[in-house]
Amino acid sequence: MQVFVLRGDFETLDAYTPLLFELGAQGLEEKEGEVWAYFPERVELPAPGEWRELPDEDWLAAWKRDLRPVVAGPFVVLAPWHEWSGPELRIVLEPGMAFGTGHHETTRMALEALAAAGISGARLLDVGTGSGILAIAAELLGARALGVDIDEQAVAAARENARRNRVSPRFEVGSLERARPPYQTIVANLYAELHASLAADYHRLLAAGGRALLTGILPEREEPVRRAMEAAGFTPAGRRQEGGWVLLEYRR
Repeated sequence: MQVFVLRGDFETLDAYTPLLFELGAQGLEEKEGEVWAYFPERVELPAPGEWRELPDEDWLAAWKRDLRPVVAGPFVVLAPWHEWSGPELRIVLEPGMAFGTGHHETTRMALEALAAAGISGARLLDVGTGSGILAIAAELLGARALGVDIDEQAVAAARENARRNRVSPRFEVGSLERARPPYQTIVANLYAELHASLAADYHRLLAAGGRALLTGILPEREEPVRRAMEAAGFTPAGRRQEGGWVLLEYRR
């Protein structure tokens, strides 16, 4: 089994992940600053990283063995084969179907922020939904969620994950043109420059008093996001940091 280790910031990882699936990856594993993509054989990849070869053992069994449940706030994120007896709200995802399994700091911070936001009964927009984990979490907390993503494979995976978790957020292929305001909460796990470019749209889509939870931001790229959000009319309402990643919270 061949493993391609994709390295880079969140923008790089998010941009190349769909390509890895298109070129034959059989599974993805998120690590600190890396994504490991498992291939039956090496292929040409126009992506930053390196190839590694795993022994001819049962690599899938080893991957499943090493993949652990993730606790984030009131949630635990599980693979279908995990067992869990704790009181946490369970989110069951098929790893490798799309980016966002809870193992990355940005996803964990977003889950914790959603739980702290008091979103029961609110309309929520999840921008760049990936695996659908944040929209699914929002529905488990009592919100009505729409998740959008420009990647058709991600949207298909998100819909399957929602069915697995017996919740019914809507998922649409596209970006903010799919959203119909007003929303009380927007959550977006994107890269800093995209947040900055979407600041005016976030303001347009949010109801007065609404909340924007923005993550996927490296600390050194935080300031342009702050300037754009405040120029769009937002008021800072909080900041979280885990590892090398930041989540910013704003009020409209």
